Formats: sequence, structure tokens, C-alpha cells
Amino acid sequence: MARACDAAGVKLAEAFMYRHHPTWVEAMRLAGNGSIGDVVAVQSWFSYFNDDAGNIRNRLENGGGATMDIGCYNINLSRMVFGAEPIDIQASVRRDPDMGIDIVSSAVLTFPGGGQSTFTCTIRSEEYQRVHIIGTSGRIEIEIPFNIPPDRETRIFLTSGGNPPVDYETVTITFPVEDQYTVQARLFAQAILDDSPVAVPITDAIANMRVVEAILATNPPD
Repeated sequence: MARACDAAGVKLAEAFMYRHHPTWVEAMRLAGNGSIGDVVAVQSWFSYFNDDAGNIRNRLENGGGATMDIGCYNINLSRMVFGAEPIDIQASVRRDPDMGIDIVSSAVLTFPGGGQSTFTCTIRSEEYQRVHIIGTSGRIEIEIPFNIPPDRETRIFLTSGGNPPVDYETVTITFPVEDQYTVQARLFAQAILDDSPVAVPITDAIANMRVVEAILATNPPD
């Protein structure tokens, strides 16, 4: 698809909508400007419950499974925060014995310079999502990192200093209502109108998929 679009002069981007929301724009700014020192590690969790055998997310032949459906977000944010590709991938993948899809997958991604990302994604637990970006002198917590609601304010928490572990200095940063899909569509439309590069090139999606495949390969289906 990427080659076909390039040959036809058509713009193409993967719809990782969360990256364009103001919460993530600010989180990335804080992670990169020294507000938490040097980034050491990223921890993230993404889960929901779905055991419906008829649902496409549970069909191996249609690319179902936890890592393909939601773990791709954990991977994407890790690569985005460190601005690099992982040089080592360790993973534990649990598959449904009947459906063949991965239902719980955890991974440790190591990046150039030693930074690490650890995450778990599962489609067999309570719905929950959270991201922590840990630095040498502080941390950023993103309250709703992926399914950011379009109808209410959202928050991230910046912690640095104080008297840990009993009395942290934490600043709550609140963002007005914003629909991440609208922002994404607006940016893509603007790239078309201006004939400018899309916000995130399709090469990023291809690199992300390489990590997805490497994780799933640690426990291939029977």
C-alpha cells in the first residue's frame, strides 16, 4: 500500500489518533525539554475484555489479538517518546488455546542509550489504560492516553521534587475538550490542501509493525 500510494502521489498515514491530541503534544514537550530530566523508562498498560469468538478482534485470520489491536499503541508511544527504534525486544505472549490469538502480551523494549519501555496489553481483563514516562528528576502520568474522551476535560500529571515517597510535588495540567479524531482529520486534510508532508509518515507505521511481529513471533500460533 505504501509503495502504491507513493507511486500514485497519494498521501497515506496510519490513524494513531492519540498522537495529535493536546495532552500528548504537551506530554512530549515536557518529556523533551528537561522537565523530568532525561527519560529513563516508559511504563504503559492498555486493556479491555472481549471473548466473543465472532468478533474480528478474536479472529487470528483477520489479524486479531491483543498486540495487533491495542499493543500497537504501547509500542507506538514507546518509539515516539524515545525517538528511536528498539535494539532489543523481550516478550511474553499468552495465546487463547482455541482462537489462537494472543490475549495477554507483555514486552520489554530497549532503546539506544539504554532507555526501556515495559508494557502489558490484554483483551481479557478489566478496561484500563495508563502511561508513565519516568525521568531522572521527575515523571509524567497520562490519565487517559489512548481513548481520550471528546466530551470532557483531560489531564496529565507532572511530578518533580517534593519529599518522596510521602509528599511529591505534582502539578495537574488540564486540557479543554478536544476530539482527537477531529484533530487528526484536520491535520491530514491540511497536508492534502497544502501538499505538505503528513504529520506522521507511513514509514513510522511500517517500523511499528516490525516490532509487533517480533513480539508475536516469541510465541507463534500452533
